[in-house]
Amino acid sequence: MMFSNPLERIARFCSILGGLVMTSLMLMTCYSLIGRNFFDSALIGDFELTGVGAGAAIALFMPLCQLKRENIIVDFFTAKCSEATNFKLDRLGDLFMTLIFFLLAWRCGAAAINAKETLGASMLLGFPDWIVFTSMCIPFGITALIAAMQALSQFDKNNKASS
Repeated sequence: MMFSNPLERIARFCSILGGLVMTSLMLMTCYSLIGRNFFDSALIGDFELTGVGAGAAIALFMPLCQLKRENIIVDFFTAKCSEATNFKLDRLGDLFMTLIFFLLAWRCGAAAINAKETLGASMLLGFPDWIVFTSMCIPFGITALIAAMQALSQFDKNNKASS
């Protein structure tokens, strides 16, 4: 299956990675629970890995979520507004999403640099914190780019239609 937009391919790839991470977490949790309950041998650090993996997976799902516009939209207050008003509110929402995800990517990047410099790590496994922040920084940056492209492409379509 070919995708026309490189951002769509990247978003889908991120989503697949997120699914693989979640599947790995599920298998690890099952292994840990079975080991703990039947064989009296716990998997050390499973809680830490679950937290790290869940954060990364959530971030990896965000580009496709934004691309498909599957974010939560509360249209209760705008259901009776004109199409032009809704269009403007949607573009404003795209701009806010761009800003929010740009800020998230920036702060995760700054946290990754700080964690690398200070050798931050998880308590039980010593898992490097910079990997956690980097795994979130990149998908958040991609999501910001997708939101910006959506805002601009929709704006261009509106300008062409108005001309």
